[in-house]
Amino acid sequence: LMAVCKEIDALVNVPLTQGQYDALVDFTYNLGSGQLASSTLLKFLNEGNYQSAGGQLMRWDEVNGQANGGLEARREAEVRLN
Repeated sequence: LMAVCKEIDALVNVPLTQGQYDALVDFTYNLGSGQLASSTLLKFLNEGNYQSAGGQLMRWDEVNGQANGGLEARREAEVRLN
């Protein structure tokens, strides 16, 4: 997790609440920092557009191109962290 936190700290240029940070740790731990680095989520986040960044987080709810209820529920919970 320390490596994930260092990657997030290097990529994110705006202040985050603990909940937002925790959601990014979960996202990055599961998908990798490359996915975060190239994401529209990060672009919106670094623009300070937190609402749109949360909306982008919701787009990451598939496994092998198929919607996944568990991931959808996780993303919804992460968006509520603030």
